[in-house]
Amino acid sequence: MPRDHTLDPFRARRRLRMRRRGKRAYIRSVYFLPSLATLGNAICGFAAIYVVTMSPGTSGLDPVAQMFAQNRFLTAAYLILLAMLFDALDGRLARWARHTTDFGGQLDSMADVISFGAAPAMIALALFKHDFEHVQLPLILSRFVWAIGAIYASCAAIRLARFNVSNEHGEQNHMSFLGLPSPGAAAAVIGLVLIQQDLHLEAVSRNSHTFHMLARACTIALPLVVLASGLLMVSGFRYPHLVNKHLRGKRTIGRLVMALALIGLLITAHRYTFGIGSILYALVIPIWWLLLQYRARASRGVETP
Repeated sequence: MPRDHTLDPFRARRRLRMRRRGKRAYIRSVYFLPSLATLGNAICGFAAIYVVTMSPGTSGLDPVAQMFAQNRFLTAAYLILLAMLFDALDGRLARWARHTTDFGGQLDSMADVISFGAAPAMIALALFKHDFEHVQLPLILSRFVWAIGAIYASCAAIRLARFNVSNEHGEQNHMSFLGLPSPGAAAAVIGLVLIQQDLHLEAVSRNSHTFHMLARACTIALPLVVLASGLLMVSGFRYPHLVNKHLRGKRTIGRLVMALALIGLLITAHRYTFGIGSILYALVIPIWWLLLQYRARASRGVETP
């Protein structure tokens, strides 16, 4: 008579152990995903720094590396955009797995220092140096531009350390930021780099002096944007969390129309749309504050007999 395995307690316990092991392995893999996304963020930042230091004339490069070297500023900028995608993804994965830890928060900040602190400063400095390589700049100006990059990277580190100290878990605590968030500062810098590179490509393809001058103007403005973005990271201005504020909660027709319009602009002119939008996000709040201060002083001056 065949043995009834369904009544075998040994086999039942074995199957139960196998199911538990499979569940634990699944849980471990799910917990591992946020850290993997964070490391992807850091790797993209490191790759951006590496690419921007490559020289097109370097011998021994394979065809793919040579292509990246020829377009190193655009490649580095897009790597920072990819790092932003990983940065947005790791938090979502951690909340989806219901496993937010202090280790994950610290690792995320370490990755952000690379991708949104050191890398944008390096890209801006390399682009400025490349655009003026045939111009004899005063030594004091070259040192000043380097100091701006160092200030930006330092402000990013301070901003992230301050965030770690005051950070609270939960999306309800992340509706706004104290100071410009480091991805927003990097977006402002990289956005201007994308605009400058697009104008440069247009100047080369059309042999246009106008586009060349516009590209040069963006390069001149780049250190100012880097300095402003760095200082705004450690400022006391409140910046809204655009994703948590506008893409969550109740969906309205107005928000849907705005989202469709934004998608259309990104499809038709993604470099200008991203660049202008990022710079406006960084600068509108302090500019509005300055206007309010000016109006307040003007009104006090009128009231004074």
